[in-house]
Amino acid sequence: MLLFLLVFALPVEVNSSPISCYNDQGAAVDWFYLYKLPKEDRMEPQEEGDRYLLLEKGSEEWSNGQGTVNDTTGALGRTVGQLYSQGKNTERAYILYNDQKPTVDLTDRRVHMSGSSRGHTKGVVLLDKHQGFWLVHSTPHFPPAQKEGQYYYPGSGLINGQNFICVTYPLERFQTIDTGEQLQINQPSVYDCDVPQSLASLVPALAAVCGGKATYGRASPQIQRVANRSVTLTSAGGTNFISFAKGASFKNDLYHAWVAPALQSDLLVQFWVRSTGVLPSDCSLGWKVLDVTRINPGKTSEFKASQDHSKWAVSTKAAGSGAGGGWVCVGDINRNMAEEKRGGGTVCLRDPVVWKAYRTAVVDYEDCGRDKKSPICVLQL
Repeated sequence: MLLFLLVFALPVEVNSSPISCYNDQGAAVDWFYLYKLPKEDRMEPQEEGDRYLLLEKGSEEWSNGQGTVNDTTGALGRTVGQLYSQGKNTERAYILYNDQKPTVDLTDRRVHMSGSSRGHTKGVVLLDKHQGFWLVHSTPHFPPAQKEGQYYYPGSGLINGQNFICVTYPLERFQTIDTGEQLQINQPSVYDCDVPQSLASLVPALAAVCGGKATYGRASPQIQRVANRSVTLTSAGGTNFISFAKGASFKNDLYHAWVAPALQSDLLVQFWVRSTGVLPSDCSLGWKVLDVTRINPGKTSEFKASQDHSKWAVSTKAAGSGAGGGWVCVGDINRNMAEEKRGGGTVCLRDPVVWKAYRTAVVDYEDCGRDKKSPICVLQL
């Protein structure tokens, strides 16, 4: 009888692991950056483009990913895989958005047209009544819808380089206007979401983004009038990030017209250059925004910007070596004429380790006037 009472008194938890960003070892982390490397040879088997580098809070530099981006035991698989581990769950909310949504038939042109008038945005939000994560990335057709029942990385995302930033936030960040309304400004193409009734009243802005499920996120009339907004988002571990979100009405380049002046920093910007109307490097507003042309993150392999679908920016100088400096921004929008008229954004962090990891990745860049230059001398590494 005593044994029965002891067993009955023990707490029962189906899944005690918190919703969080996770590293390769399966430990919950406050944040991480993940750089999926491009295929070194486009003639190699497709699976050869699945290697990645990982940088998490507390580490000193890029580390080689343990496994591949398709592994459920890697940082990306462990993190996004939480979406599929329990099926539909009335205690969890999620939003999946991508201007190139997943589909079984990747030749379907609707994949490329579905988000043409919406934000050029890609990301995952997953949370419960305690905390959650916001993953911003650059990969088309990722991740699979929740009903797929399992995590996998799309073959279409293997050829080119891709970037991811995952941040764990407390519930308060999702409860306030910050996260949900930043997404509303971005005008995302939401292809799968669920904000159950038990959470809808706690995260009304996210519930509004979810709207009609496989439809575009719906913004309040007040937010619809906001062309752009930046907010400070504090992670569960106390790290301050700045989220920059612009809507279609901003009608300008995110980095040149806004991020560089706001951070008071010259920026080197990596983005998808194999598109029409690419914007050249621009020094006209005082702060330089210079297009990256060659990259070698982690000094593992050098490749052209045309092989990298990532969208990130890094200050030319370290913090303390002039106004601004020391910033890294990872987002989901490019520098081209068409995307001046579309929503999108970036998430910025001022951290010496992260800055060094991205700054030393720049091998060449295009100076104003379209002259390729060697990297600016890096001081105070």
